[in-house]
Amino acid sequence: MARHKKALHPDAPLLNLGHGRPVTRRDFLRQGFISGMGLTLGGSIMSLFATPRAARAANPNLSQDLNDLAASIQCFLGGGALNPLPVICFDLAGGANIAGSNVLVGRSDQLDVLTTAGYSRLGLPGDMIPGVAEANPSPTSDGLHVDTTMGLAFHSDSAFLRGILEKAGTRGANVHGVVIPARSDNDTGNNPHNPMYRLAAAGASGGVVTLIGSRNSDSGGNSMAAPPLDPEIRPTKVDRPSDVVGMVDTGDLTAVLKTKEDVVAVMESVARLSNKKLDRVSTGLTADDVVKDLVRCGYLKAADLAERFANRDIDPSTDSLIVDDATGIFTQAEFNGDREFQKTASVMKMVIDGHAGVGTIAMGGYDYHTGDRATGEIRDLRAGRCIGACLEYAARSATPVMIYVFSDGSLTSNGTVDNSPEGRGKGVWTGDNSSTAASFLLVYNPRGPVPSLRNQIGFFRADGSVETSSSPAANNVNLLAETVVLNYLALQGREGEYSGPLGSNFANLLAFGDIIS
Repeated sequence: MARHKKALHPDAPLLNLGHGRPVTRRDFLRQGFISGMGLTLGGSIMSLFATPRAARAANPNLSQDLNDLAASIQCFLGGGALNPLPVICFDLAGGANIAGSNVLVGRSDQLDVLTTAGYSRLGLPGDMIPGVAEANPSPTSDGLHVDTTMGLAFHSDSAFLRGILEKAGTRGANVHGVVIPARSDNDTGNNPHNPMYRLAAAGASGGVVTLIGSRNSDSGGNSMAAPPLDPEIRPTKVDRPSDVVGMVDTGDLTAVLKTKEDVVAVMESVARLSNKKLDRVSTGLTADDVVKDLVRCGYLKAADLAERFANRDIDPSTDSLIVDDATGIFTQAEFNGDREFQKTASVMKMVIDGHAGVGTIAMGGYDYHTGDRATGEIRDLRAGRCIGACLEYAARSATPVMIYVFSDGSLTSNGTVDNSPEGRGKGVWTGDNSSTAASFLLVYNPRGPVPSLRNQIGFFRADGSVETSSSPAANNVNLLAETVVLNYLALQGREGEYSGPLGSNFANLLAFGDIIS
């Protein structure tokens, strides 16, 4: 009887991968020694010395005199118009498999099949490649190893897809996606994959903060953020429910005063009194007015937060849409037992509820060429559940969402098959391979189907490697991030506003039509 290597627990660190000892936080993350966490960071006092911006959104439910004061000192209050299209980025640190075994890739399109050897390189043996009949097809498969339930074509036994369907299996009619074959360097955080600053510049704002991420980094994740970076909106750390609650803490007044209106009235009075006192104070500093405006803005923000969040439960762990044994996306046991689910719930609630514009969820341990297939399948399944949870929460909230999934590099198989229950008869991952990499987008539209122009941007060669001349993104990670920004604008009918390095001849890079305007 064949002996199968026991699959690692999804939180177990990856040892003996031939990479040497981890020495940086990114090394520890991709090999699963740490999860994505960090420290909360807010704006800087230096931001008030910058060139004044145009007036920012006001809170129409606060008194007009306070909104006027906020506008006069360039203090952002988050009660106005918010991002029409929330964005969540999944940063799978270490070089996860995306192309072939999860999201199908082809030559001219997803279903323009590769060679048998090409699919073997992507972890699919000859009896599991697209077009070959399945012995026991799933209810959503076409019987030929292709599943288009989510609009985007997945391999019918994709671990990502199984996880997505588990959490959001009824939402496929309102979901579509695109895969982008694009090579990136293996095992490094130096790929500028993350488009969050560019998305923020394009209008992705939130009612409390602009950007959040589950790691203490400039991108909120493992990979670098695509330039230019704006230090004023550096991501605030969110990776657990207490981070969400603490970000909009309205203090002890909610326990003392009976109604939200009483709390707001007190905070507005405090803001007015503080403003009057500051007029009679001299700090002795050269930038006296800047310091005063910083203090004024702090009191205004406190009144703003009180108006929007007093006596309101924003804790994802107590939101029955998210955690409930009967009707929740997660049961209480699975939520309590898995930090990745807690992290995902915290970020998705902040972003989809409009409190943040873009959120990054960094998941570690995706450098899983461990000499088996089972370890990677288990981790991909959990990532799929997290992606599905975001789609399902967007559906329950009647809110559109764009989800971007990427990783630093990818993997290759030598054709050896893992027939263990978790290996599922697929090819063993035996090493890193940047030429088999890809990223993908999924979009949920609460109003109906997502208009789709194409499901694949660029293509693979028949041998299972990225054709690096197939699109601007295929061999340039900066332009991959730009392609995501372009499609974010297109989903709002704003692609004509794009003025980045892709130029104006970008029709073949558009995957979606307008779902917003």
